Amino acid sequence: MRHLLFSAAALLAFAAPAHAETVAISGGRVVIGDGTPPIEGGTVVLRDGAIVAAGSNVAIPAGARTIDATGKWVTPGIFAGFSRIGLSEVDAVKGTNDKGGGKSGFSAALDVAPAIDPFRSPIAVNRAAGVTRAVVAPEADSKIFGGQGAIADLGADANPVTKARAFQYVEFGESGAGQVGGSRSALHTAFRAYLREAQAHAGGNDAFDDDLLKIEDARALQSVLRGETRLMLHVEGANDMLRLLELKRDFPAIKMVFVGASEGWRVADKLAAAGVPVIASALNDLPASFEMLSATQSNIGRLKRAGVKVAIGMIDDRDSHQLRYTPQYAGNLVSLQKVPGATGLSWDEAFATISSVPADIMGVGDHLGSLKPGKAADVVVWDGDPLELSSAAEKVFIDGVEQPLGNRQNRLRDRYRNPVEGDLPKAYDR
Repeated sequence: MRHLLFSAAALLAFAAPAHAETVAISGGRVVIGDGTPPIEGGTVVLRDGAIVAAGSNVAIPAGARTIDATGKWVTPGIFAGFSRIGLSEVDAVKGTNDKGGGKSGFSAALDVAPAIDPFRSPIAVNRAAGVTRAVVAPEADSKIFGGQGAIADLGADANPVTKARAFQYVEFGESGAGQVGGSRSALHTAFRAYLREAQAHAGGNDAFDDDLLKIEDARALQSVLRGETRLMLHVEGANDMLRLLELKRDFPAIKMVFVGASEGWRVADKLAAAGVPVIASALNDLPASFEMLSATQSNIGRLKRAGVKVAIGMIDDRDSHQLRYTPQYAGNLVSLQKVPGATGLSWDEAFATISSVPADIMGVGDHLGSLKPGKAADVVVWDGDPLELSSAAEKVFIDGVEQPLGNRQNRLRDRYRNPVEGDLPKAYDR
């Protein structure tokens, strides 16, 4: 029930318009988020929803609200490279699960943006953990195309969509093959057929077989063919990646982004040469399927060393609920440097994989993902190193507006932390 999810104050926060202000956060260890080292004793100034300045020797404007961050870390908000946040409350309950198109018959035309619900409880939980933006992807139900994904913010307001129709999502590899007859031969044939059908429609051919594509789906794919909308492909196996790279010969304008990419390290040089960025699963190190036989936690480090633009994503890894694990995953890649024979990332590189790099990959890096002047004021003040499990977000700003950090989980914690006889029910009777 709704009253269990939100307090009266939280509902009021949603109803009332939020206003940005001028804020100066000073004295902390400032992380720009672009891969450069932290700045000790730095200052970040926010005004009218944007970053004005960030670094050392930054003047504090007169009249600004000041926040003393001495002994704390100040960073861009976490940018989750892959998620399904806001699309599901309980995955197993159909009435709360809007990740796929169900039995609608539509595929590429589906637009996930209207389904992103800012009142879902995972939004508040992950916001309190410092996650401020997320790539939100649909699931592919009846066809390999899941539809058009979005970039969303996790702010406590009723307008979660930063950019609608930001990319087209495609399920490839073993799962995609299963949707088109059970073989990769069928998958590759079907994929090219879909694209050529969309191409034909763009040329004026409106004769369609609905078993292949609906007209609305073909129209949605035309911006992909023109290179205006990114094509995000869930692909895990190295051979599948190579075959997809060959697709660019026939459709050179397509801007591909690979997500998952457990075996990406095996073809890292080819990915780098083709300029295809990767949003990779950071912890895949076991052969969960045949297309992931070469999975290793060194994958991201090796991709980075080969020159691939790579960020962290959480596909099929509690991606509707637990984006707050993203900093932990980045921290694991830092620790991996200490494992003999493994390839990890430096701290600065690791933080960039959850801030500026995913923003750049998704085409919104010009105004999101770092603390550079002019970018959106998504800022988090942490009580310690944000890549350490023991650290917590103390203040979160999205578009320059300080956000409430309360959520259903901590309200339930507080309610039952010290149970006493009275109105609260007992868990059981002896």
